[in-house]
Amino acid sequence: MMKPYAALEQRFRRLSALNGALAVLGWDQSAMMPEGGAAARAEQMATLSVIHHEWLTDPALGDLIANAEAKAATLTDWQRANLREIARHWRHATALNPKLVEARSKAANACEMVWRKAKPANDFKAFAKAFAPVLALTREVAAAKAAAFGCQPYDALLDEYEPGGSAARIDALFADLGKFLPGFIDKALARQARQPAPLPLPGPFPVEQQRQAGLALMKALGFDFRHGRLDVSAHPFTGGVPQDVRITTRYSESDFTKALMGVLHETGHALYELGLPRRWAGQPVGEARGMVLHESQSLLVEMQVCRGEEFLTYATPLLRRIFGGKGAAWELGNLRRLYTRVQPSLIRVDADEATYPAHVILRYRLEQAMLAGDLAVNDLPDAWGDGMQSLLGVAVPDHAQGCLQDIHWPVGSIGYFPTYTLGALAAAQLFAAARAADAAIAPGIAKGDFKPLLRWLRQNVHGQASLLSTDDLLRQATGKPLGTAAFKAHLKARYLN
Repeated sequence: MMKPYAALEQRFRRLSALNGALAVLGWDQSAMMPEGGAAARAEQMATLSVIHHEWLTDPALGDLIANAEAKAATLTDWQRANLREIARHWRHATALNPKLVEARSKAANACEMVWRKAKPANDFKAFAKAFAPVLALTREVAAAKAAAFGCQPYDALLDEYEPGGSAARIDALFADLGKFLPGFIDKALARQARQPAPLPLPGPFPVEQQRQAGLALMKALGFDFRHGRLDVSAHPFTGGVPQDVRITTRYSESDFTKALMGVLHETGHALYELGLPRRWAGQPVGEARGMVLHESQSLLVEMQVCRGEEFLTYATPLLRRIFGGKGAAWELGNLRRLYTRVQPSLIRVDADEATYPAHVILRYRLEQAMLAGDLAVNDLPDAWGDGMQSLLGVAVPDHAQGCLQDIHWPVGSIGYFPTYTLGALAAAQLFAAARAADAAIAPGIAKGDFKPLLRWLRQNVHGQASLLSTDDLLRQATGKPLGTAAFKAHLKARYLN
């Protein structure tokens, strides 16, 4: 008979293939699928989700895990970590019954399709009707997992995105940022007011030229087009599987910078997936550690690297060439001011890195309130408007630019949002450590040579996969667990000096 641990690896290899099929179907739903395929796709994905759940909750799996854990001393470090992750996946699955899994999948798929129409139509009423069952089912999931894990419902959902994460830890980090950011933003705005205002870049910018710019920078950063592609969707995202990474963006011919930064952000995610260890493909330990580190990689590329002086030195002539840009607006200094402009705004994905945390904190508070039953779905727009006014001093003119702007809640991803700002903190720590460790990184970026940076990330982040916890990986790579110090130092250096 096959040894228990070997049997677990075999089973999880099959589960991984099923998850991969769901991931590609999800990408197709958002990027390629015709509208008329929505009902059939919802049925397909719900069915596969139930099959995945049934395989994962097979009673024999619990026995295999127990027997493998009894002989854990005979395993390697990677195998023990894999066993730990297998057990975590199993605990999540066995907390739920198949009917709940199927109902949640169908409701989320249906709500996403409604949201796609409701957002451009500014139709909150239609969205609310579709979202109410998603929220109700997500509460059931949270309650079931909280009972099984012995934790708070929100922490049970958070563990899906950041293993071991807790609201208490997030609250402490967000409180620290909350003390720092208002005063910092005031100083950054005052300094900015004393400088020349950036000149607008004259459009329009044809979509094909924007696509060329995105592809050129993806290639320079190290994206492997033999194992991935770039497409368009209503909301930028990274999907697919590590051997076939699908990223998307969205274009506006009046402003190429938004789509380009979206491409760069998603390229950071994609590089992480492409850099995961092939030896452990198909096993839980071979997956990304969680969304804090995943978002750290996207924000390290988009914010830390691609809004920096070195990157813009390299990218400015490339962008001028592709768009035929001429004059003062296309000079390095002007592009730098455009890409590092602090300005409270409505849309999270377009926000600058100083005001971005406020967007996340708002969503974090609101989703906690909705999950707890303290905020009704119909009261969400007012709560959103009040929060935007309080945190950013911005009035929300409509639902499309308010609570309908993100895809996360429509698809039931409650617990995801805080990982964006936690990822920004980790990105600052990692980039500072990388630059300190390898003096070739900064001058390499200025020449369009990202190999030194990618090599450091492959060794210290991507190649570690889920071997370590987030804090342990950060301690190993940077000397410290997740904190706010590096992020605050980065903001001061970029916006006040």
